[in-house]
Amino acid sequence: MREGQKQEFARRLRVEMTDAERLLWRHLRNRELTGFKFRRQYPIARYIVDFICLEAGLVIELDGGQHAGSPSDALRTRTLEQQGFLVLRFWNNEVLMQTDAVLAVILDSLSARCPHPSPLP
Repeated sequence: MREGQKQEFARRLRVEMTDAERLLWRHLRNRELTGFKFRRQYPIARYIVDFICLEAGLVIELDGGQHAGSPSDALRTRTLEQQGFLVLRFWNNEVLMQTDAVLAVILDSLSARCPHPSPLP
């Protein structure tokens, strides 16, 4: 991939969001999360994760269902976990239809993981 193509791809990732990503991002940014800061479309190793809280070592991935339980998702999760991250995966429909339940899982995971034993890059 040429440099211009990489920049365009990165720009599209920042701008284009599914309805589920937009909803979750709004909640993660507006909800009182006792000082936790989430980042979106963050590069880790060879991946770009959907949402991350570096302070807690928490990665949130959203799946639209097109590759449910695929070997590549399992490898991605295993690679991130080997680097010390907790990976939460949600279906887009879960975020859209059960938003409070998804947020409760995220908040529980944040409280269980913090303070994180060592700062992550």
